[in-house]
Amino acid sequence: MSAHAPVWPVGVGRRHLDEIDSTIDEAARIAPGLVGPEWILAGFQTGGRGRRGRPWISPRGNFHATLIMTPKGGPAQAALRSFTAALALRDALCALTGLDNSLSLKWPNDVLLNGGKVSGILLESVGQGGRVAHLAIGMGVNLIAAPDPGHVEAEALRPVSVLAETGLKIGPEHLLDHLAPAFAVWESRLLSEGFPPIRAAWLDHAANLGQPIRARTGTTTHHGLFETLDKDGALVLNTTNGRISLPAADIFF
Repeated sequence: MSAHAPVWPVGVGRRHLDEIDSTIDEAARIAPGLVGPEWILAGFQTGGRGRRGRPWISPRGNFHATLIMTPKGGPAQAALRSFTAALALRDALCALTGLDNSLSLKWPNDVLLNGGKVSGILLESVGQGGRVAHLAIGMGVNLIAAPDPGHVEAEALRPVSVLAETGLKIGPEHLLDHLAPAFAVWESRLLSEGFPPIRAAWLDHAANLGQPIRARTGTTTHHGLFETLDKDGALVLNTTNGRISLPAADIFF
């Protein structure tokens, strides 16, 4: 485990708020005046949300943060930050817990601890004409408490917390100390080397790779083996009707 936080990335801002509706909403409010990437950390959220507008339970002591940035490239390139964010968050949790083999990644944007969902990542962008003006990367981590299983979908993975699974109490600010530098490293790799090394690193830690899964897109559910990610980050599923690529879906193990 890492006793000391790495150096905070140069040129990246940081603000702490005691209480807010949600850090991703605050990111949208400050975006017009943004001069560089900035992390927003909140002690408590009154209106946290996850993918597809689902509520995100946000008790004090858990991690609620958003990085607001101006990404290079178009919407497809911006969407790849889902993978860099997941890798960075996994790296930070590994450094703080020492539990490398217990942390895995669930497509498209969850971090798992001992097979349960410990974190979710949400990307929201603003732009026009094929250009992304601002990208907000929201991250929630169950550091001290996980939602009651009754508050999540019946088929969803069980929610877990770092404290319950490891006995370790990690403060939100301490996690951010590690997360921001880790994200800066993966962002630099994405910009200098493209998606291939990001894809390879993500697949190294992918949950249920090569295993049967279900992928739900709207009202359609696809069954097959989770084969890989394609060059754009879409999930490749090997079904009885052949291989299909899904750019977006809800995945069930």
